[in-house]
Amino acid sequence: MARKLYPDATAALDGLLRDGMTIAAGGFGLCGIPERLLDAIQASGVTGLTFASNNAGIDNEGIGKLLRTRQVAKMISSYVGENKEFERQYLAGELEVEFSPQGTLAERLRAGGAGIPGFYTKTGVGTLVAEGKDVRVFDGQEYILERGIVADLSIVKGWRADEAGNLVFRKTARNFNHPAATAGRICVAEVEEIVPVGTLDGDAIHLPGIYVDRLVLGAPYDKKIEQRTVRPRETA
Repeated sequence: MARKLYPDATAALDGLLRDGMTIAAGGFGLCGIPERLLDAIQASGVTGLTFASNNAGIDNEGIGKLLRTRQVAKMISSYVGENKEFERQYLAGELEVEFSPQGTLAERLRAGGAGIPGFYTKTGVGTLVAEGKDVRVFDGQEYILERGIVADLSIVKGWRADEAGNLVFRKTARNFNHPAATAGRICVAEVEEIVPVGTLDGDAIHLPGIYVDRLVLGAPYDKKIEQRTVRPRETA
């Protein structure tokens, strides 16, 4: 078994990065995002990147850091969200954005990872999402063709992993990390804890190690919150 463990994110990405590449990034907002790997990509200075990711986090966090440094040329996303720089660059024509409905984006990543070049869906029919796409009728209903996404590199964040690269995601962090991981020709994962092979329950593994090429321990992490909402203080 090839050794998959690397000492840090920079080492784990060594030889994999180049200008103009497409990267599938897991996570949702600031939940389950590969923070250490994104920092290493920023530090590398590569430019002209295309990111397939649900969104770009918030200003100067997650992929938002790479937007600030103008290393991202295109986003394939479902949501601009709270990222004002994302919004500004898009409206100014400085950033290409391919909007993809959230479920469609997840399926495009899953399909790419499964070797499926495209699929038909009703989502987006009759909207701007359908422009320029093949339309077919099945059982009297219109469907549009969506292409699977195959990325040059996948970067994901896991909760626990063993030394063979078998991953367990924590709760909602599983949502986009799993399909993003399978969509890349090379997958690099960062995790909170690495345990010996045989420690993890085989039935509890979410992503088999066959999909993970390189692995790095990213802990400790500081939990960041997109929108802090608290209950109004009761008056005496």
